[in-house]
Amino acid sequence: MSKKSSEYTALSMSVGVHVVILLAMALIKFTLLDDGSEVAVETVFTDERTQQEFTQELDLNTEVSESLSVVSGAAISTASGGSSAPAVSQTKIETSESLKEPEIQVNVAQVSMPGANMLGEDLGESEIKGETGAVVEGYGAAMSRLTQEIVRLMRNDKVHVVWLFDESESMKDDQAEIRDQFHKVYEELQIAQEQDDNLKSRKDSDATLLTTILSYGAGINTHTAKPTTDIPEIKKAIDQIPIDTTGEENLFQSIMAVCDKYGPLAQRGHRKLAIVVLSDEGGDDGQAVEEAIERCRRFKAPVYLMGREAIFGYPYARMEWTDPKFGLKFWIDVRRGPETAFPEALQYDGLHRRWDSFSSGFGCYEQVRLCRESGGIYFMLPGDEENLAGRARHLERKFEFLAMKEYQPLLLARREYEQERGQSKFRQEIWNVISVLNPYQDDKLNIKEHWYAFTPEEFRPEGLENASRALRAFGILNEAVRRLEAIAPLRAKEDSQRWRAAYDLAYAQCLSFRVRLFQYMLAVDSHLKQMPEPKKPNANRWNVNRTKKMREPDEEQIRRTKVDMDELNKQLDKAKEQYEFVKQQHPGTPWAQRAQWELNSGFGFYFVDVFRDPRYDTMRDQIKVPNL
Repeated sequence: MSKKSSEYTALSMSVGVHVVILLAMALIKFTLLDDGSEVAVETVFTDERTQQEFTQELDLNTEVSESLSVVSGAAISTASGGSSAPAVSQTKIETSESLKEPEIQVNVAQVSMPGANMLGEDLGESEIKGETGAVVEGYGAAMSRLTQEIVRLMRNDKVHVVWLFDESESMKDDQAEIRDQFHKVYEELQIAQEQDDNLKSRKDSDATLLTTILSYGAGINTHTAKPTTDIPEIKKAIDQIPIDTTGEENLFQSIMAVCDKYGPLAQRGHRKLAIVVLSDEGGDDGQAVEEAIERCRRFKAPVYLMGREAIFGYPYARMEWTDPKFGLKFWIDVRRGPETAFPEALQYDGLHRRWDSFSSGFGCYEQVRLCRESGGIYFMLPGDEENLAGRARHLERKFEFLAMKEYQPLLLARREYEQERGQSKFRQEIWNVISVLNPYQDDKLNIKEHWYAFTPEEFRPEGLENASRALRAFGILNEAVRRLEAIAPLRAKEDSQRWRAAYDLAYAQCLSFRVRLFQYMLAVDSHLKQMPEPKKPNANRWNVNRTKKMREPDEEQIRRTKVDMDELNKQLDKAKEQYEFVKQQHPGTPWAQRAQWELNSGFGFYFVDVFRDPRYDTMRDQIKVPNL
């Protein structure tokens, strides 16, 4: 009797799982069909839960703080920084309740800069804005350009340059390269002093330039006892920069601390204060950007920042780290985006939060804004990075200037940015979709892709849970598509090419992600029914892999869902057509690059047996993953 009872229990569980999934898939039939039954469509689109997910957020507080030290709303922190003071409280976009959206408009006049032939001329204080994206091939080119800037400043003033180094582990190689380049800067400056009549006439030319070396992480450290002109001392100071293991990077508080300490000294000594920052990340105190800008303006201190390009419409880049003892690889999120005050792209990839490292072609918003408003330069160092991980990490990371000219971010303060965005129904609705489809605010949007349990008994509850999440996400996407289609007539009236691109890509993704989720549920259902034998002898987990090959529903699935391959292909073709439209309308841009990547990735799924090293679990307490 016990054996039969066990068999009946297993059979009941299997039947129950299949019934729930197939019923879920049956509901999806109505969301895929454009010309389905009116009653059926009404049932899906008026579902109270789905509607709430789009309307509930609109009732929340969207007031913008007038304080310079705190920016309310869904603000992405994209600037690094440090000071000995504790970080001020901040609101991060991935947990924010605000539905404020990013606004980008083209204003060439605001971002124009003098050419290289004018760098030696004195343009006067506050006559021009800083340069928002000087693309250089490496630190050598950036240092040469920086030398020209220092020469320009030295024509009228003695100068005190404060170098501020990021203490993150990922910057150690960069610090060594900068150290080796230092002598070139000062040699070029010496030549400039000898050749420039204005500089040569000074009696105190040997003290025209003073240098201080600082570093920042959670706090700020001084590595030169006093401002110096001694190059060996400067190089030694750079070698002494520690690694901050806290993972905190408080750039803007460090900028304010530098201004407060060295600004008055520079004024008393009749010197010009200039700040040079080296960092490969965005940072953690971006809410203080406006206060830092005001401090730099007060002391007329331009900021020159050597950094990387921001991740396209997303706060994070993924860095790969290998544990030296066990050889196990880990993937660490670091803040390095987006390029705008708020993200203008979906944070969702159709299965979970984004894991990619697409380049935006621009620098991080807060850092670029600081350089621009202070009269400095943001030096962008594109190219492959050894430790950069995630999808698209090896794609072209440099875009043509002419192709990107119409897509320049509008570098307004966040409160002004939000106000402008809120005046447009077209832009506001795009932002609503981005906000609702945000896995950082809604964890149930994260569907498992790796490390499914291996045994049938353990796999079933995981498969059922994630299939249920897929069904829920499908309903949200269906409503997103409806809302985006409703504002389609407004696209022609939108004067920002950047916002048109945001709309075009988001619409294509929402269309294709519906197909992707349906394919995922087909894969889960098929795996539950078949429970295939593993092919690898050491396999101990299942992964769900993406493929261009679409999974064809079997007869039972067609019978229960009324969805066959013709219908699936119809929906997929509609999504592909929209992706091609993105490529045609926005060639040579991150939007076109992302569209092509989505097409190349495919929208089908299949389960594959894999090996997961047990040491990830058994030795985890012995592995200290760094905060990069």
